[in-house]
Amino acid sequence: MASLPASERRAFALKINRHSSAEIRRHFSGISHGSLPHHRHSYSTSGSFCFNVPQSYEAVEPVDLDEFLMSQLRSGDAELMQELGEFPDDDLEVELVERECRTIRPSVPEEGVELDPHVRDCVQSYTQPWLVVSRKSQGYGWIAYAERTDASRALQRQTFESDVDPDKQEQVEKSPSLPALCDDSTRTTLTCSDFNLRALQPDRRVESLLRYSSPEELDRFNQEARNSNRYGELFGLYPPIDEEDAVAIRPIPDCPKEHFGQRILVRCQTIKFEIEIEPLFATMALYDLKEKKKISENFHFDMNSDQTKGFLRAHTPHTDPSSSARSAIFSISYPSPDIYLVVKIEKVLQQGEIGDCAEPYMVLKESDTTKNRDKLDKLRNQAEGFCQRLGRYRMPFAFATVNIMSAINSTLERDISDTDSMNGRSSLEKKGLPRRNSDRFSMMEDNYILSGFKPALTMCTFIKQEGERLSDEDLFKFLGDIKRSSSQRRVKIIPGFLRLEVSPMPETVPGCLSPELIPVKPVFEKNPRAVKEVLEFPSSEVYVPHNIYRNLLFVYPLRLNLTNRLTSARNITVKIQFMCSEDTSCAMPVIFGKSSGPELLQEVYTPVTYHNRSPDFYDEIKIHLPARLTEKHHLLFTFYHISCQQKQNQTGSLETLIGYSWLPMLNNDRLQTGQQCLPIVLDKLPVNYSLHSPEKLPAQVPPVKWLENHKGLLNLELQAVSSVQTQDSHLERFFTLCHALEGKTIFPIRVRDEKISENMFEHELKLSIISLSSSGLEPLVLFLHQVLDKLFRLIMQPMVIAGQTANLAQIAFESVVSVVNSLHNSQELAKDHQGRNCLLATYLYFVFRLPDTQHEIHTTGTGGLMAHPESRYSTLTRTTATTVGFMLLQSRMRSSSNPDIPAPQSPEDAEVNNILGKGLNLPGSRISTAGNVSNTSQSSSTRPTNRKLFHEELALQMVVSTGVCRENVYKYAWFFFELLVKSMTQHVSQLDKKAVSRRNRFSDRFKDDITTIVNVVTAEIGNILVKQQKELEQAEKVNISLAFFLYDLMSLMDRGFVFQLVKNYCNQMAAKSVNVSTLISMRLEFLRVLCSHEHYLNLSLFFSSPASAPASPSPSTSSQTSSSCSFLDHKIAAMFDLSQDFKQRHYLTGLLLTELSTALDMESEGGRVQQKAINATYSLLCAHDLDQRCSRPEVKAKIAALYLPLVGIIIDSINYLDFTVSDSRGGKGKSGGPEEDPDSITPINQSVAMAIAGNPFNTLTRNALVSMASVTGKTSNMLTAETSRNLLMCFLWIIKNADQNLIQRWTVDMPSSQLSRLLELLAICISCFEYRGKQSSDKVSTQALQKSQQAKARLEEALLGGIGARGQMMKRVGGNDRTLGQRENLRWRKDLTQWRQTNDRQDKSKAELDQEAIISGNLATETNLIVLDLLEMIVQAVPLADCKDNVVGGVLKVLLHSLTCNQSTTFLSHCFSTLRALIVKFGDLLFEEEAEQCADLCQKVLHYCSSCVDGNRSQACATLYLIMRYSYSSASNFSRVKMQVTMSLASLVGKSSDIHEEYLRRSFRTILAYAEEDTEMQSTQLPSQVDELLRNLNSILSDTVKMKEFQKDPEMLMDLMYRIAKGYQTSPDLRLTWLQNMAEKHNGRKCFTESAMCLVHAAALVAEYLSMLEDHKYLPVGSVTFQNISPNVLEESAVSDDILSPDEDGVCSGRYFTENGLVGLLEQAAELFSNGGLYEAVNEVYKVIVPILEAHRDFRKLASTHDKLQRAFENIIQKGPLEVAQVFLNEIPADPKLFRHHNKLRLCFKEFILRCGEAIEKNKQLITPDQKEYQQEMKKNYNKLRENLRPMLERKIPELYKPITKPRIENRDSFKRHSLRRTQDENS
Repeated sequence: MASLPASERRAFALKINRHSSAEIRRHFSGISHGSLPHHRHSYSTSGSFCFNVPQSYEAVEPVDLDEFLMSQLRSGDAELMQELGEFPDDDLEVELVERECRTIRPSVPEEGVELDPHVRDCVQSYTQPWLVVSRKSQGYGWIAYAERTDASRALQRQTFESDVDPDKQEQVEKSPSLPALCDDSTRTTLTCSDFNLRALQPDRRVESLLRYSSPEELDRFNQEARNSNRYGELFGLYPPIDEEDAVAIRPIPDCPKEHFGQRILVRCQTIKFEIEIEPLFATMALYDLKEKKKISENFHFDMNSDQTKGFLRAHTPHTDPSSSARSAIFSISYPSPDIYLVVKIEKVLQQGEIGDCAEPYMVLKESDTTKNRDKLDKLRNQAEGFCQRLGRYRMPFAFATVNIMSAINSTLERDISDTDSMNGRSSLEKKGLPRRNSDRFSMMEDNYILSGFKPALTMCTFIKQEGERLSDEDLFKFLGDIKRSSSQRRVKIIPGFLRLEVSPMPETVPGCLSPELIPVKPVFEKNPRAVKEVLEFPSSEVYVPHNIYRNLLFVYPLRLNLTNRLTSARNITVKIQFMCSEDTSCAMPVIFGKSSGPELLQEVYTPVTYHNRSPDFYDEIKIHLPARLTEKHHLLFTFYHISCQQKQNQTGSLETLIGYSWLPMLNNDRLQTGQQCLPIVLDKLPVNYSLHSPEKLPAQVPPVKWLENHKGLLNLELQAVSSVQTQDSHLERFFTLCHALEGKTIFPIRVRDEKISENMFEHELKLSIISLSSSGLEPLVLFLHQVLDKLFRLIMQPMVIAGQTANLAQIAFESVVSVVNSLHNSQELAKDHQGRNCLLATYLYFVFRLPDTQHEIHTTGTGGLMAHPESRYSTLTRTTATTVGFMLLQSRMRSSSNPDIPAPQSPEDAEVNNILGKGLNLPGSRISTAGNVSNTSQSSSTRPTNRKLFHEELALQMVVSTGVCRENVYKYAWFFFELLVKSMTQHVSQLDKKAVSRRNRFSDRFKDDITTIVNVVTAEIGNILVKQQKELEQAEKVNISLAFFLYDLMSLMDRGFVFQLVKNYCNQMAAKSVNVSTLISMRLEFLRVLCSHEHYLNLSLFFSSPASAPASPSPSTSSQTSSSCSFLDHKIAAMFDLSQDFKQRHYLTGLLLTELSTALDMESEGGRVQQKAINATYSLLCAHDLDQRCSRPEVKAKIAALYLPLVGIIIDSINYLDFTVSDSRGGKGKSGGPEEDPDSITPINQSVAMAIAGNPFNTLTRNALVSMASVTGKTSNMLTAETSRNLLMCFLWIIKNADQNLIQRWTVDMPSSQLSRLLELLAICISCFEYRGKQSSDKVSTQALQKSQQAKARLEEALLGGIGARGQMMKRVGGNDRTLGQRENLRWRKDLTQWRQTNDRQDKSKAELDQEAIISGNLATETNLIVLDLLEMIVQAVPLADCKDNVVGGVLKVLLHSLTCNQSTTFLSHCFSTLRALIVKFGDLLFEEEAEQCADLCQKVLHYCSSCVDGNRSQACATLYLIMRYSYSSASNFSRVKMQVTMSLASLVGKSSDIHEEYLRRSFRTILAYAEEDTEMQSTQLPSQVDELLRNLNSILSDTVKMKEFQKDPEMLMDLMYRIAKGYQTSPDLRLTWLQNMAEKHNGRKCFTESAMCLVHAAALVAEYLSMLEDHKYLPVGSVTFQNISPNVLEESAVSDDILSPDEDGVCSGRYFTENGLVGLLEQAAELFSNGGLYEAVNEVYKVIVPILEAHRDFRKLASTHDKLQRAFENIIQKGPLEVAQVFLNEIPADPKLFRHHNKLRLCFKEFILRCGEAIEKNKQLITPDQKEYQQEMKKNYNKLRENLRPMLERKIPELYKPITKPRIENRDSFKRHSLRRTQDENS
């Protein structure tokens, strides 16, 4: 070694060190007990991170599930398996669900009419029941998980001391008034108080404290007490995780229903004018100004009195009740501020212009009866005359407009509403199937919702109609004008009163009628006034498929132009009739009437505009179209001139005929709609006129006379609202040709203008199929169900044309794919969160049924499509049984397809090509015609031999698809998967399940196709992940779709076959060169779905896992010949191991746990993968816990046994758990971060060194874990706090429900290192679920437990054990210890994680907050009790020989940590019982070997003795007395205990400002009562010793009284504490305690120097003690060594040999009276001196530390020490000029005479800064390359100094001097008062 060069020696040494620190630590931390080996991480030479997937990550060969189930059915576990729902034959059942009809009867065509095939199919589609596939067993754990009820309301409230107000507690019996407390100047002993404890009343004693015969009996008693009143469902106390991570359940779409927008009810209460002389008639409709469109039909109503109605009695033969409606329900799909409600008023036609007729209404008033009576009577008489004569004719009168948004209070709130259904959106209602809130289709975008309705709206004016401005265009101009300006344009106003009530539509409206006038449910017994639903004409497209039969036509006459007419026709009206023939008697009563008249009319007249030859019309004629239209159906228009004035001696008709016009309803078999301009024929109609349009009427003999030479004179518009008329040429052509296949067809076929011959029929049909994608989106959506039904029928339908068989399967399938692609690509249509188009999802779930192709269709055949045989679905469970031979034939049938299909094109991806090649040996070999099938498969089956099976044909088409079609098939695979599943389910429902086994339900060829499809989809997913990262979301959706497909197949096919598909998927994905994080994420999502199966437990063979410790070895299931285990302990340990046998037997569980283990052991950006893996496991266990089938304890034990390997995984992941998060309510995040100083590097902890050296049982501490993580650089493995809690909940659930004997045997055989990690895990559980208090109860579901830094330190100290005095001192002082704080650098910061803070307490009621606190309290109690149960198992299983001290000590640490946390009274009573049992069984060992922990125990117990809760106090008193009693057997032990109790009380009193001495005194009295009542110990000195000790403790309490008086006077308080400490000069332990208390008080006030001085005094006291014990040169000789720091330290030299007797009487036995304790105190003092800016003292402190570190050869800590010294020296150098400037330049001199000196000093500093800068630049030129870092550091310090001096140097004019900052003196300590050094903001 000496011959090697120095550089090589250094490299060799570094290599050795690096090996030891990496390998040994990794081996130490990576002892795996049931998880994947910790060797997956590797680092390439370039430093980049790579991940080697181990062989264990590959999916193993699954067990043959069905064979295994059959064997289990014959075993003893059959009953248990049956109870959990062994797979029933009817797992999936086909139900016929009756449609919900809104009206009392469905809307159907008129009876007795032979319908067209298309209309017939539509009507059948709108009336047949839904065909739904449901799951029998679904709805146990999953519904309980997704929609669990609030069972927590029955919880009992747990009592926590943090929630108890001591002032409101039952008043403790007050202490007798104390005599004068002893004066400190005369105080010489601890027992000078004369207070009599016996004057107090003791608390209730714990019964049977000493009444037990044996430790076993005590354990049994404690266990029974713990098990009583426990909450059964642990997850019921824990809120569900975020829905995006919950168990995957497919959203179930809403049942298809009629579309409605947001519905409002408008009631007309009053229409009144100044005079009432005649009947008036009103119409109401909605208009959208922005879209320039009328968006509702007209609602006709009137408010006429019976008297005025009587004027029209001659013209009203009868009045139907429906016509008396005065209220209407409007639907608004697209709310907008530009929607207006327009009310138009008409009156009976009379002589005169509109203005003349309206004048009386404007000038006369009914109230002026005396003046206007005669005029009004005359007007009434005239009006009555006009009504009798012209009552059938109307004229325009007035109108009023209301902005509907102003009627709704002008409030538009964005929200989700049912209007989402207009775009295919729907909201999910609660049904009997599972779903979650996020499973809504309506989450795609927000929509306006109408709210804030006013009760009523009143209009006081009407606007007179103008004869020249009656059209809708004029109305929109008027609306635009009033919107632009608040003042209306010049219009004539008619005074009047219109009162409308606008409100949201209630759930039920009595007397409601549909637009077809069918009563809407519910129907009431009484007959209220009718309310009409007004049909909406949406302003934009509505993408909702038709759901009801509706066939309406709206006719809008627009304009008539007769200006060139030479006759005197001026008062023109148009009579409109719907004719079924040319005979005048053939007018059909299909026109909807207006108000106060018949429902249906044969004719209507348009309103008359007086003396206008070219009138505009605004009328709307609503017609109920016949279901079957023929070429004879037409609209007939008759034009009349009306004689308004009756001439003398005139008895003829009022009507003078002008002419006729007509419009055939059909044009080339298509309904005529849109704009029309018709000519008018004079005289009479020609023969057979209805067969031709008036424009194309052929020449007639005699010739037809046309008005104005056949010129178009009547403008009108037709608008159809029909669910049978497609109004799209592509759809119409497709349906026509499809129906030509079904009935008796005579060629040529006429399609619109062309005729199709038989030879061209196939070509045209294929062309129409291809052209479907060219149809408009809205008509395609409206008739989506019919289109898909036809295409699926074509896939199955062989077609014989002229004796030749043609198959349309491929082209029909490609059209289906095209339609699916179009719907998904449309931005207008909604998708659910899984990317499924909502319209298609609804179709599949409710509508789709197997196409009926039992009969071969010939184009020359007879008969139509047979009715679908629904009888097989008549009940929920019965199916039509068929013969076995038939079912076998059906399963062996081969698919038929077109032999002309070309071979698949070679895809770019060779893998897909390879898969397809394996699936099809020859693509053409699978293709055969129907004839081939009939020839090769002769059977006597009743089913026709040429019938194909839909699922087989569909699978074949998916396999052989090519090009773009193939891409889209797998892109939208979810649709075809669900289509396959539903068709397979219907197929299975027809099988005789008893005759056909599960394996034989489907043919082998079909299974091959399924295998090929799954492999291709998997390959597609992998290709996207490898090549197209942008399409990651698409890959995730396809991945989920594939998972749900296999999920469904498990209920239909052989499960062994499905498991093989799962295995292929997993291994195929793992073989891809995919980012491992993405790979695990994809596989997790996939498994998450599979594991949500309702029979997941049976699929995982949970009943085959031993729930209890095995009695004897047994061979594995997979290999009966394998050698059995030799040792029982190995067998038990193997149950916690994720072994190959486990993965094979429990297949799905093994895969999931493999993913979890792999995820936890890898690095992931943001921890998303780990979170997903943990949440998947958590959701699964939660579902089990809440599953009613799993409620029995023995069943839960079996389930818990299934997850035992998870326990090992969790223990191995302890390094990654996060359990301390800064309190968000404090407003300050965690301190520390990657940018902190280098001195934050953690030195090697002593515990790690001991572990490396081979210590058999030294608990890996939190610091050790952190230091190792810092060495290896693995920081991104850390889990978030919330995810950690979820993982720990899984651990606790398994421990709670698993067999206790099994867990106990496992812990017995556990290696010591593994057991230590288990104990650490339990301590973490306690911290994670600590109760946070009622006052700060945030929502537990989305926030992890918030812990303060002090609680963190306490936890780490409890876990660490050998933390040393420095750690304890840090805990007491609360300083920023960098060693213990290193953990924070590795933990996720809030700004880097997806924190979902829901501090919504202000939005919650007091009751809700109270309920949350109850749940949180019960959760904390139950989790702690589970931990306590496991600790008891561990202790009770401890052999008396092996390592019992280490085990018991480790258990005691966890128990002490639990006492540190906020605990309920329930838990504390059980915890103290366990502690007392430990004392009884292991008392001597604890008192001797665990002295430090006993000191902590005394302190914790004494703390609870001061509790304001009686139960806590009672338990603590019993425990403390038992400690005294069992330590009494050894004098040294008892002395030590007495000293520990005394020191604990001193510490408790010194650092707690709210100590309740009344409760403490009562506790002392209770302990005294125990001593007096302990009959066994009365003969000993114990009672007197206890009495003496309690009197000493009582005297210490008297100091508390004085301290309380000075709580608001810190200086006096510190002086008092100093005198108390001085009073304990002869008791080093107590003096040390009070010095620490003083240090903590100083530090809390940021008086760092004073705090450091207290610690220096404490260190000097320890040095005095050590100098008596040991004579080492590296140790200080005593307090004299510290006099350079402070001469006052010599006070500690008062300790001498006559006072101290080391190791006797328990004095100086604390952890601080050691070398480590001394170093810890001094290190903390040095840090406080540094914080206080006293850097010179830092050097003096380290002068004492460095020799000790050198003697121990602690080089890591020496490096850290010298680094800190360097910083201190640099600060001294840098602070000098700055502090001088701060003293003399910061404050402006009060005396102006000093301004000049002040200015001179300022200039000196300017010059000094300038010269320093020049020196820096000069130095830069002189340094060597290896000094660059030094130069940069120097320049950085220079810039910092310059910036700090800048504010003081830039002021120039003395008169303008103004103070910048005031010096801080309030926190300046006494040392600074005598120093020139002032730090910036105290360095805090």
